Amino acid sequence: MRFIFKILFALTLLLNVGIAQAQIKQLRLSRVDEMADLPQPLKIIDWKLMAQNFDKTIYDFNAKGKYWPMIWMDSTHKNFNQPVMGIYTAVGDVRQGKNNKGMFHEALANMGAVMGASLIGIDKSKQNGMNYPAMLKNYFNRDTKWNIMMNNTAPEVALLGGGYGRDWWYDVYPNVLFYAICEQYPNEKDFDWIAKSIAEQFYKADSILNGNYNYSYFDYGQMKPMKNQICAQQDAAAGHAWVLYAAYKKFGDKRYLQGAINAMTALESNKINPTYELLMPFGAYLAARMNVEQGANFDVQKLLGWTFDGTAVCREGWGVLTGKWNGYDISGVVGSTVDHGGYGFLMNTFDAAWPLVPTVRYDPAYANAIGKWMLNAVNASRFFYPQYMPANRQTIPQFAAVTKGVIAYEGFAKTSTFDTLYMDKKGPVAQGDGPKWVPGKNPDVSQFSVYGSGHVGIFGAIVEKTNIEGVLKLDVLATDFYKNKAYPTYLIYNPYNLNKTINYKIKGTERVDLYDAVAQKFIAKNVSATIKLTVNNNNSVLIVETPANSKITNANHHLLANGIVIDYQNK
Repeated sequence: MRFIFKILFALTLLLNVGIAQAQIKQLRLSRVDEMADLPQPLKIIDWKLMAQNFDKTIYDFNAKGKYWPMIWMDSTHKNFNQPVMGIYTAVGDVRQGKNNKGMFHEALANMGAVMGASLIGIDKSKQNGMNYPAMLKNYFNRDTKWNIMMNNTAPEVALLGGGYGRDWWYDVYPNVLFYAICEQYPNEKDFDWIAKSIAEQFYKADSILNGNYNYSYFDYGQMKPMKNQICAQQDAAAGHAWVLYAAYKKFGDKRYLQGAINAMTALESNKINPTYELLMPFGAYLAARMNVEQGANFDVQKLLGWTFDGTAVCREGWGVLTGKWNGYDISGVVGSTVDHGGYGFLMNTFDAAWPLVPTVRYDPAYANAIGKWMLNAVNASRFFYPQYMPANRQTIPQFAAVTKGVIAYEGFAKTSTFDTLYMDKKGPVAQGDGPKWVPGKNPDVSQFSVYGSGHVGIFGAIVEKTNIEGVLKLDVLATDFYKNKAYPTYLIYNPYNLNKTINYKIKGTERVDLYDAVAQKFIAKNVSATIKLTVNNNNSVLIVETPANSKITNANHHLLANGIVIDYQNK
């Protein structure tokens, strides 16, 4: 009798671990529907290894080779009485290194590289005797009285690049990056008061804007919204909202929560798609999160549509690319859907994953859509790297060695965007805009993007391969900054038309129960190490590893294990 009971229990467990019909209805994104179920040619590279190699290769002051090293020390002591490390935006960029007194380096590159390395477990505050996070304070522009993080340390060199009262996203995004780094290094000297200052500036700015973000930029020194030749960037509201919500979670000041709500309301109220560069995905993420954490009612579908669809008006066609170009599936990368038939960018693709993957934790109805998009994006993103793109589809394959295998092209396009150059290349054409930034002076190799490649840690932290090629295990918590306490959570999407069984590895050493937040049920109990997990064809599981035998309760439509939410949509 006991033997029969064991057999029945084993069969029941096998069925539970296997196939569970989703209870949460999956919502579709039309742009994702256009993408290949299984992109070809299919190859998932080791993104964590790429991130590790980028860090150890780039952060080498003694690196040998033409155009190397890629970093230098800026001793102008802007904003803080300390030197700051400079990092090239693009290989061989003539504006940088010892030129311009060593002052021209960008927060997008420096902060992105620090954040990305930290995401994969590298402590940048104690690396070869250097504290790289501490150096980032120099981007806090207190000398100019703007009192926020900016893309450069001083206006003297700002006109060489973007931002500084011209291009709003350049002034907002460094603060998003800083808040992420601030959580990664909570004990870093001065970080708290800097974060507080940023929150105050953004809160004041949102109050002055009062629901109207129809401006080119905001002068945080004079506290005045401004217009110029650049069209309005209303999606700056998403950046304001993300920072203010993070500040609310960090400091507990309800003014910041109200500011985040106001900014999100302003974002959603737009009559046209206001996507400009890379802030809209943060709005979609916040909509899903604030709906379940704050009882808001933001339109997640609308904001995801604005993120993906390529219907942006100001930045015409900006969104997520889809299609097959001359036999290559390029779907999933982010950029212009109209420029020369389509022009996708590496940094934008990495950075879209940051908010979009954790969105499914708060709204599992998008598990399939985000899972399918990520498979396409992760697959296509290897084509930015010269070693993974056929030579006849690159503008400068003869210079590939200068990248040392860790620096990618800035983007790839359907046809060369140089118009008179590289016109013999068939798309996708891996290339970059560096030579256009300083015409006649920046070398051809400036098409290799150090700043974009530095954000690789986002993919490195999120993406893990399984034993089935194309079935990814995505860490939903990796970039869910300032989250409430949570158990390990993974999104696994099966792109095949057949059910697939993967070897699922438990994160820790303790026994756990596996809860699927899509099926809204426990699918395995008291397991450890590795188990067989079957995922339905063209479907997802959202696995939460809860301690074995947890006390399960329900409160405010949330399912909790030992008081920690494991399902935000348990209605």
